Amino acid sequence: MNQNLKSIFIDGEAGTTGLGIRDRLAALPEVVVRSIDPDKRKDPAARKEMMSGVDLVVLCLPDDAAKESVALADELGADAPKIVDAATAHRIAPGWVYGFAELAPGHAEKIANANRVANPGCYPTGAIALLRPLVDAGLMAQDHPVAINAVSGYSGGGKSMIEDHEAGSAPAFELYGLGLRHKHLPELQEYARLTRRPIFVPSVGSFRQGMLVSIPLHLDMLPGRPKVADLRTALAERYAGSTYVSVVDGALGGGKLEPEALNDTNLLELRVFGDDTLGQAVLVARLDNLGKGASGAAVQNIRLMLGLPE
Repeated sequence: MNQNLKSIFIDGEAGTTGLGIRDRLAALPEVVVRSIDPDKRKDPAARKEMMSGVDLVVLCLPDDAAKESVALADELGADAPKIVDAATAHRIAPGWVYGFAELAPGHAEKIANANRVANPGCYPTGAIALLRPLVDAGLMAQDHPVAINAVSGYSGGGKSMIEDHEAGSAPAFELYGLGLRHKHLPELQEYARLTRRPIFVPSVGSFRQGMLVSIPLHLDMLPGRPKVADLRTALAERYAGSTYVSVVDGALGGGKLEPEALNDTNLLELRVFGDDTLGQAVLVARLDNLGKGASGAAVQNIRLMLGLPE
């Protein structure tokens, strides 16, 4: 076997995100994925032994189980592998680096040098990508009252939702998270640098994967009353030269935008629609909730952490 191969263990590889990561890693000649005996998936000793023999572990587990896996890795001390956590458990935890490489200048280097990286949620990936550059540029106040609307394919909703949609028993469209306490809100607020809790209204449509995140804005409520072009310029400057994030002319959407165009990619498209005479704009992010919103981002982080080429 090639001694230069990097070894990876996906703890929870049978789920949607785990399978997606495994499929993407299969295309990388520089890595080998090691699997645990299915009968020992919940055996702490077996999992710990597996962790001791790999370079990196990806956690695709419920939050409590992810925390248990991290505790097992901690017991290995200096022999502990690097970890990418695809769960919500560590996204704002001390000592963890947030795994959105395009978050800010130099952030990809922080991921590359990290031992613990928390993969972002799908919705926050789109919202933070739109909001953070505007806050950093002073075009949006940190306490601005932000409202975020988003629609995802049903694959992001877990096993029961997937089964309902594929059986034809789920509604064509539904809002959810109307208790205003969606689990993605803490990271969204933290990494968009917002001091006021945003209102976030997610929804799911009867399509397997794909996502749109939209944020309406009144321009006269923003500092300096910027024009639509100013917002677009701030985004374009932040992501200039990015491999995966692009800023697209809003007019190319023709006043319409569908969510599935980036499926099976790690791409993220940002648009600014608006009308200066009306003083209104709508920011829109399009991505694959299973790609840049999950397994694609995880593999991007794995490449950075293991020093693998893009």
